[in-house]
Order: sequence, then structure tokens, then C-alpha cells
Amino acid sequence: MKVPSSPTQCPVCGGTKTQGKTIFTVELGFGVVVVRDVPATVCSQCGADWIPDDVAAKLETIVQEARQKHHQVEVTSLGG
Repeated sequence: MKVPSSPTQCPVCGGTKTQGKTIFTVELGFGVVVVRDVPATVCSQCGADWIPDDVAAKLETIVQEARQKHHQVEVTSLGG
């Protein structure tokens, strides 16, 4: 495994991490939640992504709300 030499180097493949967006999905057992346009740091080479803590907190709220609705599919977006 490569050890990153800088905070912008991907620890998975050694590629370059840049600001971008990702898709977050959660399997709930009875259904699935899909959140599009999630701000994240994304490796330009392997596609690995890292979601900031404040965004992760928003995602947790979305997942909790989806559990309460008990829909089979919940698709939403954080982006504009």
C-alpha cells in the first residue's frame, strides 16, 4: 500500500484528490436511499471519495427521515 506524501494524494492509489461530488447510497433492508450531488473529495484516478463531517451529518438526517417514511426508494440531492 502506498503511503500518501501529501494531503492531496489518494491513500488508496496515489492519485490526486480534488473537490467534487459523489453519490451516497444506503441499503435500509426494506428499501434504498440515494443522495446525488454530495460534496466530497474525490480521487481523480480511482474514484475513492471522502465526505466531510458536516455533509455526513446532513446525510445521516436524510437517512433517518427515509427510515421514518419507509419508502422502498428515496432519491434526493444535496446539490443545486
